[in-house]
Amino acid sequence: MPHSLISGNIFGTLYGPARKAGRRIHQSDMRLSVEASSSYFYLDVMLVCDTASSQRLAEIAPCLLVEVLSPSTAANDRVGEYAMYTAIPSLQTYLIAEQNERRVYAYQRDGQQWNLSEVSGSGEVQIPCLGRVLSLDDIYGGVLSA
Repeated sequence: MPHSLISGNIFGTLYGPARKAGRRIHQSDMRLSVEASSSYFYLDVMLVCDTASSQRLAEIAPCLLVEVLSPSTAANDRVGEYAMYTAIPSLQTYLIAEQNERRVYAYQRDGQQWNLSEVSGSGEVQIPCLGRVLSLDDIYGGVLSA
């Protein structure tokens, strides 16, 4: 249950700003097509800034991807999918949120480099493609207290 509440909190917090900015935001039912790997992925939350690049059944140019870790997928989310996601030219931010503690790993693009920051307890992460921040209170509200 924490998994769906955390992803719902992220989606809910970003939904209004995404709509106002003319972007599309999805929860886990929309697939991401990663052309370099000929694979499809279902992210917990996906924000698309370039809505003209979308396909009918999948998105191909996200600016934000969010995974909420599950015990069965944690290793793959942290290592296996990182290389595929960070190779997507449009991607600016990849967030991995723990579900059993208030901790988020934020990968941010800086030119050709990716920088990792870890936020735990309280604090916030930048969402540059929306020009806003997501606080850990936004992410974990009603799930885990500080």
